Amino acid sequence: MKPDTLKDKIVPVLTILLVLVAIWYVAAVFLNAPFQRDMDTRNNVTSTTTEFIGRTLSQPKPILPAPHQVAQNVFENTFLRKLSSNRSLVYHAGVTLSSTALGFALGTLLGIVIAVGIIHIKALDRSLMPWIIASQTVPILAIAPMVIVVLGSINITGLLPKALISTYLSFFPVTVGMVKGLRSPEVMHLDLMRTYNATAAQTFWKLRVPASIPFLFTSMKVAIAASLVGAIVGELPTGAVAGIGSKLLAGSYYSQTIDIWAALVAGSVLAALLVAIVGLVAKIVDRAMGGRPA
Repeated sequence: MKPDTLKDKIVPVLTILLVLVAIWYVAAVFLNAPFQRDMDTRNNVTSTTTEFIGRTLSQPKPILPAPHQVAQNVFENTFLRKLSSNRSLVYHAGVTLSSTALGFALGTLLGIVIAVGIIHIKALDRSLMPWIIASQTVPILAIAPMVIVVLGSINITGLLPKALISTYLSFFPVTVGMVKGLRSPEVMHLDLMRTYNATAAQTFWKLRVPASIPFLFTSMKVAIAASLVGAIVGELPTGAVAGIGSKLLAGSYYSQTIDIWAALVAGSVLAALLVAIVGLVAKIVDRAMGGRPA
């Protein structure tokens, strides 16, 4: 079978993107039209359809900003601001990234430790796994304020509470992925290790761990995105003055819908970059372990 070329990969993605942008423009005109019609009536303005559509797509505080308004805001607040500026999206993304990275590191470590425990201790498998699954059924929006309040009562504020909320979201996919990965060796391979008189530690490090690496990195891609969501949610109840969450909060306070959408775009780009970095590290580790490119 002939492998896909770069063109085969990009064209479908761009096609979907253009369709979504077209739908976005239509929705922006539809949602912003009532306010613009009311403004035109008050000011006795008569305009053609083209002029009317143009004004619906250039309102300063639209219900739904047009794609070009969001793109302009992202460009200005990313490339035309100083990195230390409170309006810089790079500055806010950096603040959110710090709690995301710490939460992801803690969540990955916790997930691996729990998975190893579940694999080796049957009591943990029967008792802990149901609670781990149940923990993810509680909405993060309900947990985040409690975490902030409890830790604030013992004078723990700043980065750590937000990182712990990220940890809460990121440890689950790592735990599930690692449990599946550590159990992935076939019975025949385990029997082979027994014939070599391998100890439990040797079986773990030489068979189970290498077999679990692909599962680990797949789950880490999910975990890093979940960790970013946790960091953003953690910024909301703290009244943070910096971070993507604070940008969303400030935008909602002052009806700055363009800023809200720009912050969403910044968060999406940051998530894509983090997932790409984890994917790149996975390829490097796979090559180092002797894997062949697909």
